[in-house]
Amino acid sequence: MTLAATLMSGCTYYQPAPVVYASAVKISKFDRSWSALVGALADQGVRITAQDRGAGIVQGNREGINVTGNIRTQADGSVRIEFNTSGATKRDPALIERITRSYNGRMGR
Repeated sequence: MTLAATLMSGCTYYQPAPVVYASAVKISKFDRSWSALVGALADQGVRITAQDRGAGIVQGNREGINVTGNIRTQADGSVRIEFNTSGATKRDPALIERITRSYNGRMGR
């Protein structure tokens, strides 16, 4: 028994290190919408000519059609998106609809 007690006193037990789980980084609704807006314009071949993130405005053009995307954060925290086209819209009257579909697809809708 003395031998067993001596052998047991030499054993060391190490507890596993505590596991720390990193929480997922939350992306704001505005940031997600901004990325989707810029991506939707690129999807449809619109060359972006101006971006003002603080004002929530992206402008671009494609074959003489001017495109403007506006993002506004509303009082309830939701984000409102608006697309407008001007110029030679008769060249591609469905452009704004395709941009909207691209935006919705990027937002998972």
